[in-house]
Amino acid sequence: MSEPIPAPNEQIELLERRIDRLRGELRRAATTGDKSQARTLRAELRRVEQAWDAALADLEHNAAVVPRSPAAPPILSIREQVHHALTLLAVPAAPKLIIAVHDAFFPGELVAARLTSLRRDEERSFKVAPYNRPYYLCPALTADLLSPARGLLAISTWPLATRVVGPLSARVDFLVAAIKVAQRVAQLPDDAHDARRLLWRFASGIPGAVGLSGGADPDTVAKQAQAELDVHLEADTADRAAAASRAQERLDGSEALFGARLQRLRKTAN
Repeated sequence: MSEPIPAPNEQIELLERRIDRLRGELRRAATTGDKSQARTLRAELRRVEQAWDAALADLEHNAAVVPRSPAAPPILSIREQVHHALTLLAVPAAPKLIIAVHDAFFPGELVAARLTSLRRDEERSFKVAPYNRPYYLCPALTADLLSPARGLLAISTWPLATRVVGPLSARVDFLVAAIKVAQRVAQLPDDAHDARRLLWRFASGIPGAVGLSGGADPDTVAKQAQAELDVHLEADTADRAAAASRAQERLDGSEALFGARLQRLRKTAN
């Protein structure tokens, strides 16, 4: 008897869990210096991320083909909507960008006002029942103080070095997000206007990414973003790795997700 085919939402959820596990395994392989295992895991991670993109495109297509009643309740919770947008970006992001990505690529409406208390709700939930959820939406952490970075959300299952932001991280994360958006847009039809407007916004901030006609080609945007990323990535990675190492030494489970309090940092520094 053949195994049942998972529903689209279930398939995406399974792929996201696999991505989270692979990222953790890749981080451990990199930490132990196992380059062969790291290469294998990186290739597998790219394959699963491509499968996630394809499954998401199918979900978006099906949502467009099957009209939903205006009165129907949303399929996903706000935290799931934010999780999907952040997973696509793969870097910490501000609520404004999260909403723009959701509007460009995902069905349903993500209301800005509801994001205001989301991080506090996630922290309260963690303190009541630690690690009871498969992931938490948490703030990025500043590399200097390891405190919550104002206005930046991340996913708890990301490596700590991804969730920490240093002096170069804003530009590096912008370029990484531009590449991820360009790759996603390249899979969509030409009439995906919201997605292409978002791509143009990224392109306008990257030298050489906007064409002579004023348009933004996904391949060109990704290529130009990668060229600049190669300049900054090594230094930013080193800054983040050093901050992540300090965080692992100084912060407990809750603080490693939601940031250290200043008094706590003063004590651990003495």
